Amino acid sequence: SDLLFPGCELTASTKSYTFQVDEEDDSDHILALSVVCLTDGAKDECNVVEVVGRNHENQEIAVPVANLKLSCQPLLSLDNFKLQPPVTFRLAAGSGPVHLAGWHRIVHREDASFEDDDDLSEEEEEELAPIMPAKK
Repeated sequence: SDLLFPGCELTASTKSYTFQVDEEDDSDHILALSVVCLTDGAKDECNVVEVVGRNHENQEIAVPVANLKLSCQPLLSLDNFKLQPPVTFRLAAGSGPVHLAGWHRIVHREDASFEDDDDLSEEEEEELAPIMPAKK
């Protein structure tokens, strides 16, 4: 089931927000970011938003996902950028306020709809025509 992620706001006084789920929950959770935008009161400065998570070796990694500036890019659509909780959003530069919004999907392990619709099945991949070199 999809739930609306109520979002969060990052500011000079609240520079990070962590989205986590109950560790005892045996469902799979996906958090998808749709939009990152500056809100009322933002200054014309670079506001860098990072996503902080863990890699396959359980080491913390931080990846910038947005660099917003009021005069040139106050809003960024992230096209449902999918993350697996727990994940922390951090305002690495700037004073905000920056609002993040998206949705949270809960997939029960016995639910067959977990397969990602974006992936092509092996049969569909075989039907694609091979890429031919360009003619000179």
